[in-house]
Amino acid sequence: MRRAGRRSRQAQEECPMENGVGQEPGVPEAPPAEGTSAPRPPRARPRLVFRTQLAHGSPTGRIEGFTNVKELYGKIAEVFSISPTEILFCTLNTHKVDMQKLLGGQIGLEDFIFAHVRGETKEVEVTKTEDALGLTITDNGAGYAFIKRIKEGSIINRIQTVCVGDSIEAINDHTIVGCRHYEVARMLRELPRAQPFTLRLVQPKKAFDMIGQRTRSSSKCPPEGRVSSGKETLRLRAQGPATLQEGPSAVEEEAARRVDDLLESYMGIRDCELGGCCSVPPQPYTRLPP
Repeated sequence: MRRAGRRSRQAQEECPMENGVGQEPGVPEAPPAEGTSAPRPPRARPRLVFRTQLAHGSPTGRIEGFTNVKELYGKIAEVFSISPTEILFCTLNTHKVDMQKLLGGQIGLEDFIFAHVRGETKEVEVTKTEDALGLTITDNGAGYAFIKRIKEGSIINRIQTVCVGDSIEAINDHTIVGCRHYEVARMLRELPRAQPFTLRLVQPKKAFDMIGQRTRSSSKCPPEGRVSSGKETLRLRAQGPATLQEGPSAVEEEAARRVDDLLESYMGIRDCELGGCCSVPPQPYTRLPP
């Protein structure tokens, strides 16, 4: 009796188990029932390659494999054998210092990226005779804040050496590298009136054909780094992988512009990527019944 029980246990151990029931060895698995399709293989992620140049002039390079702005700067720096900290900001489809073409959180798949690198350093002394200096500040997402707009008739407007695109490196010898745009704007607002202060600025490097009078950017800031509706864009995120998505609609662009105008009015900054975070309801609001 003991030998029979032992052989019975060995037979059970040799047979595979499924849902607690022993299966006969050598029996093939049942094929999938008719009408059910086999699971589809995961969709291969498309290879996204972007063209890039240094704005003051360089051969064309190609970059890929980045998920945020810092990684993008690292890829550009690797192509041109420079340090990532040399890059002040990037524009899309133009080598000019055009604040309406700034690279933001989205890049069209056909966009050409121009990197503006550090040029000459200059210091200016400013006396704050009014509460507002007339500056609109933004940043590149990688530690550099720079001037995006200069208001006509303002204090800064009367200082010809200060230009749109200049990076603010220090205020009264206090470095602000690594600060966000709203932090820099707050520092400038808190400076006392009737007391001179010093700005250390770094201007983008210029080619000979780019040297000329400074230009003003428009007060309207369309969503940066985006293409017209119906085209895909690569959305860069501070955390998480980059994703492909459809370009914004006209309604979303207008909503983002209005939010950005409010940021400039109350905080002295422009952040089109922040403005683009507003969502549009799927249908218009209707009046609630009484």
